[in-house]
Amino acid sequence: MTSRIGFVGVGRMGANMARHLKDKGYNITAVQDNHAPAGESLANELSCEAASSPARVAELSDIVLTVVTDDAAMDEIFSETSPSSLLAHAKNRLFINFATVGPETHIKAESLVERKGGTNLEALMASSITQAREGTLYLMCGGKKPVFEKAHTLLEALSSKLLYIGPAGDAARMKALVNMVMNCNTAALAEGLGLGDALGLDLTMLREVFGQTGAASRVLETDGEDMQNRDHECYFSAAHAAKDSGIALNMAQSAGLKLPLAQATFKQYQRLVEADKGELDKSGVAELIFKGRMK
Repeated sequence: MTSRIGFVGVGRMGANMARHLKDKGYNITAVQDNHAPAGESLANELSCEAASSPARVAELSDIVLTVVTDDAAMDEIFSETSPSSLLAHAKNRLFINFATVGPETHIKAESLVERKGGTNLEALMASSITQAREGTLYLMCGGKKPVFEKAHTLLEALSSKLLYIGPAGDAARMKALVNMVMNCNTAALAEGLGLGDALGLDLTMLREVFGQTGAASRVLETDGEDMQNRDHECYFSAAHAAKDSGIALNMAQSAGLKLPLAQATFKQYQRLVEADKGELDKSGVAELIFKGRMK
């Protein structure tokens, strides 16, 4: 555990991953976030440096974990032209990137880092905030197998399930499909419960029936009660659901496939974003369905 570890992106997931590694005895040297108060607060909590830039995190670290929001953020932290990007100190560094972004973005990051003398891995999470804090993430990794093996001990400390998927981009493709199906399931559940409510059915009983029949799903367990009670505390935002369904649709277009259910789900989440409700949990899609909830 002698490696120096830095974090770029310390929102809900990144901050809790850093806290967990600190609790496990890892040496957290620096954290950085575009929202400076978030980085400063976590740095104070973990007794490390609140870095002014990604470059400073890389300078102070042997391993850098990045947990950013989208493709644009990944392009920024791995910019070839900015002196404040991670590439300024990439030589002999290992970068592990957890963002759900397009596979091409992960492939590009690997290429850029390797040209600068570093190594790179994508580690996609099929988990949420609680699992980040407890170190029980479900991680799907893509990149060169020796790099995965080098990072294995650290990744095991963060996860309860750790899979090597294949070359760079493959884990991103797998994660996009996971989230595409999850989002479709969530939107379908919202419609089932919304219709049940409109018909005057007891929703608690309806959820019980769903759970014992072919309507059962993981999403029913995590989101059904929240939809019924309008409790949309954010664990996975509607904005991220829209982004991730969009990634999957772009992949489908490249593969020459039409995905009408995924397209309809994407449009529903886009409606939430356009209504300034993108920071609701994905369960907030029910607000579009239940009578009287949204004008």
